[in-house]
Amino acid sequence: MATLGKVYLIGAGPGAQDLITLRGARLLAQADVVLHDALVTAEMLELCPQAEKILVGKRYGQLSTAQQFINKQMVDNARKFPLVVRLKGGDPMMFGRADEELRALEEAGVDVEVVPGITTALAAAAASKQPLTRRGVARSVAFFTSSTAPEHAAHDAMPDTDTLVQYMGGREAIATAERLLAQGRHPDTPVVVIENCSRPDQHIRRMTVASLAQGLGAAHGPVLVMLGDAMQSRPHQASDETPLPSAVQQLRA
Repeated sequence: MATLGKVYLIGAGPGAQDLITLRGARLLAQADVVLHDALVTAEMLELCPQAEKILVGKRYGQLSTAQQFINKQMVDNARKFPLVVRLKGGDPMMFGRADEELRALEEAGVDVEVVPGITTALAAAAASKQPLTRRGVARSVAFFTSSTAPEHAAHDAMPDTDTLVQYMGGREAIATAERLLAQGRHPDTPVVVIENCSRPDQHIRRMTVASLAQGLGAAHGPVLVMLGDAMQSRPHQASDETPLPSAVQQLRA
């Protein structure tokens, strides 16, 4: 029986190349094949020039790769190559379908290891300089995403925590704001919206739950929304949309 290779589920982090872990970068440099998400940047893939790269991305509202096909690709490649990487945006264990992929690999007898990444919520809090917790104001945080079945979204219970962080916000965040207002959340509850977190085209917008309910306008990348009193701006922080800090832009020039 042929020896099976090993599969690594690696978190690429929120987008910027230098926010992947050292372990993740080292494994990418050794990989024979890399199965990567649509949100993984071209800059990140520069870390594995020697590897065969296979796009297996999922994007909301677009044609995407079926999960069963991704599972089969991982197993098939582990039968051909010693080191296979499944590269995911953010952290593999947070909204990354890791359960399905781990089960498929384990059932096929393929050795698998998970390498964590910086999940976007933590990167967004850092980019906006907005802690998710705050002494005397917020001591609980919930990460959530809308149901993948729109017909079931109305039945999803809203997390009962001080700070709410909605992944893949976009249009779904409008419905979240409407539900919070209907449940009695104060209209002036502060909100921070981050598009393309940690990337050169990052944008940060500050608003309220009431204004969020009116819409976000056009978005050209992944959107994360943070809601709650911990998002209250400090005096020097801008109240409108701000670009990525110039110092970071210069580093990437």
